[in-house]
Amino acid sequence: MRKTTSGPKEAKGGDSPSKLIDARIKELGDWRGETLARIRALIKQAVPNVVETWKWRGVPIWEHDGIICTGETYKDCVKTTFARGAALEDPSGLFNSSLDGGTRRAIDFRKGDKINEKALKALILAAAKLNMSKRATAGAVRAKKKPTSA
Repeated sequence: MRKTTSGPKEAKGGDSPSKLIDARIKELGDWRGETLARIRALIKQAVPNVVETWKWRGVPIWEHDGIICTGETYKDCVKTTFARGAALEDPSGLFNSSLDGGTRRAIDFRKGDKINEKALKALILAAAKLNMSKRATAGAVRAKKKPTSA
């Protein structure tokens, strides 16, 4: 699988992550751009206060108390990698890539694939809730370890 390595031609170094993602979608200009745009819209519907970031030399990232997922574009697929996918229930069987790892799971969307929007939104929301629960647990552990003043 070959990843699209060039950044958006329209984007400048100081552009916001959202503008960089817009530019990537426009630059792709084919089914991959349409798919990435649809996935992005579903992420925003599932988690309205999601934060868009741009990392690792041009990978769109969606975060809420940690990384929810990425939107990598390759020649033959759009890969949505869930940072903590192995910890998520996937009753619809969306995960079809990166199944061997202990932490991440991914969905490869190929040309002509129909997105199961309801199931994908549920997976996105579950990932955000998992991030929030991990953060709450970490905060409780830190609070417990604080020394008491005497």
